[in-house]
Amino acid sequence: MSPLPAVSDEALVGALVIPHGVIVGAAIALGAIAVALAWPVPVALSRTSWPMRMPVIALLLWQAIGLAGGLSMIGALALAGYSVAPRHPWLALIPAAAFTVYLLAHLAVTIVQVTRQRHRHLALLDMLTSPHPTRARTRVIDDAVPVAYCLPNGARSVTVLSQGLLDRLDADELVAVIAHERAHVEQRHDLLLLAFRAWRSALPWFPIAARAEAEVAALVEMLADDHARREVRDEVLARAILAVGASGVPGAERVVSGSTRVSDRFRRLAA
Repeated sequence: MSPLPAVSDEALVGALVIPHGVIVGAAIALGAIAVALAWPVPVALSRTSWPMRMPVIALLLWQAIGLAGGLSMIGALALAGYSVAPRHPWLALIPAAAFTVYLLAHLAVTIVQVTRQRHRHLALLDMLTSPHPTRARTRVIDDAVPVAYCLPNGARSVTVLSQGLLDRLDADELVAVIAHERAHVEQRHDLLLLAFRAWRSALPWFPIAARAEAEVAALVEMLADDHARREVRDEVLARAILAVGASGVPGAERVVSGSTRVSDRFRRLAA
């Protein structure tokens, strides 16, 4: 069998080269997508009314916007660097790699911070609260201010109620509040909020990061409301929200200023 003809290095390199104009065009296209997903698209989404009717789809869309925006920005940086220094691909990828590490580092730091805060909070609850006499994984704090919140922590997740809230609500309203808070724990809404909290931490100067966190927080409250609506009537849940007030609205501890969805919670209950 005759040996295969030798192929020059130049021929191999030429066969693998992507035209410089294509790389530049792809970098510009990905950059344009990143800009669109970083500003006009989330702004437009936050101003629409349909998310209050379909919070699950809206949450999926917000997650897709965040993920696609980050990936497109990383891709644009990588291609832009390669178009500038095609003969030094490792050097060309430094900006994209640095941005990736920056985002992942903020996510890791946020996870560590939240985990430590929860452990400290649980330790305080063990000292300052007592178990609810009839409801499992529910703690009662002796405070006249109406408060209700959940503390996700796997098998040790708890719902915290104040004595002031127990004194103020009737039985059905209390069921609504507890069902709402349990929904946060069972559906792991804290994981949804964690990614957007990390995004805001990584880009504190970027107003869309704060808006995205606010929108996701409000939509999560609607999901928990929907869970509570399976156990009580809409008017009971609305009455519980109004009775507790700003300091103890189910999920109020997660409301971030800047969201336009707070009033949507009441409108959808009245629909």
